[in-house]
Amino acid sequence: MPSSHLEVERKFDVLTSFVLPDLTSVPGVAAENGPEERLLEAVYHDTLDLRLARGRVTLRRRTGGPDAGWHVKLPADAGARTELHFPLGRATRTPPKAVQAPVRGLVRTAALAPVATLRTRRQATLLCDDTGRVLAEVADDQVTATALGPNPGEPATVLSWREVEVELVDGDEALLEAVGERLTAAGAQPSPSASKLARVLGARLDAARTPATPAKPSRASAGEVVVAALAVQVQELQMADLAIRTEDPDAVHSLRVAARKLRSILAAYRSVLDRTRTDPLREDLRWLGQAVSAARDGEVALGHLQDLVARQPVELVLGPVAARIQQERLKDAIAGRQAAARAVDDPRYLRLLDALFELLETPPLTPAAAGPAPAVLASAVHKSGKRFRRLADAARGDSAVTALHEARKAAKRIRYTAEVAAPVLGGRARQLAKAAKKVQTVLGHEQDTVVTREFCRTLGLAAFAAGENAWTFGRLHALEQARGERATEHFWVVEPRLTKAVRRAIR
Repeated sequence: MPSSHLEVERKFDVLTSFVLPDLTSVPGVAAENGPEERLLEAVYHDTLDLRLARGRVTLRRRTGGPDAGWHVKLPADAGARTELHFPLGRATRTPPKAVQAPVRGLVRTAALAPVATLRTRRQATLLCDDTGRVLAEVADDQVTATALGPNPGEPATVLSWREVEVELVDGDEALLEAVGERLTAAGAQPSPSASKLARVLGARLDAARTPATPAKPSRASAGEVVVAALAVQVQELQMADLAIRTEDPDAVHSLRVAARKLRSILAAYRSVLDRTRTDPLREDLRWLGQAVSAARDGEVALGHLQDLVARQPVELVLGPVAARIQQERLKDAIAGRQAAARAVDDPRYLRLLDALFELLETPPLTPAAAGPAPAVLASAVHKSGKRFRRLADAARGDSAVTALHEARKAAKRIRYTAEVAAPVLGGRARQLAKAAKKVQTVLGHEQDTVVTREFCRTLGLAAFAAGENAWTFGRLHALEQARGERATEHFWVVEPRLTKAVRRAIR
């Protein structure tokens, strides 16, 4: 199993003549230990089209220094990067399966191979407080990098530079900021490169990036706007995949949301993208959402029931109700994580990712895709609004759960369609997305009670079979039924507002 390390650092470019200043003048720093010279060699692995680098992930095999081994660095979050460490082992040419496992969703079905080698002569200095505690490490690096050509026979590119890295150990952000100010005062400049590898790959990495949002969406074609919106959600899907594989607790929800948004965009903008290519993707995205839905539904439902029990008068909680719910929540969480892990390792899912990237690279644009974005996007918003009104009318005459659930899905499509259109249609589309989200939330509460009531029923039966008093589970069921009825009543209050927002957005 890998060890994990949270990396908080700053990088600075310096000239060869740069002299590292005395940092004991920084508040909190009492002594400098070092410098200690380290000779490091790191071989970076990626796919031919740089899928890891495009996802802001690096995978390397480093020798030399105290942290020799295989390293996987995950994307930065709030200035910090999680780094997974694996032992060197015997593998030298190909990363071991355990090293590849966290990034399988980024790599997909492609092969990994060396893309660059970095040799670093490092002078490492430790900044310590008056008790000897290490606050930060300052690494003065002289780097020689060899970037391999993307195709056989192409010449390698060799670069060299000097940089200074400051990485927190037991210090805080204030210390990091103060050291940075001291270095810049001595002539250092904050590095524009996110990593050494990004600096080495340079133009090759820029050429491999996915489509960006048009600088002026209102002047772009409908196809450009829609493909850029899809690219954002594909990236969100991959980041959620990475989070699932590294056991982030919120990852399943993020994956499901990204899959739903992709499905909605493909459905709403069928006039822009050839549906013979997109309909199979929608089916695969539906399968993916269903494969991980139980994990999220159980998490929300059982968490709500725990809170509901805690709010009940003590005399109305008969038997070990909270303990039974907690046990079910733990069991459900384990099953959910296992189901999500199986889904992202399924060959069907990896083929889906390949197909999504193929769609971005060669989008199956229809003739309408070349048209001005405002008219095409407004038409899609209008159609999604008509679909919602039809399903809401059906639910008006039929309060069954299924009809309300379909209306909720239609509101969700309006929201996601409007979010794509917002950069073009402006504030009216943003207001529409907000109104649709409100309807989605209200009906979401109603749908949640469907799940909580089923848990109340099954947990009550289990309690009764174990000889416990099941009365409280019946009470919880009734409370949840009442919550669902209130949500349904609220829906009929907010539903007309969404219909009006659709009309305003397409004027």
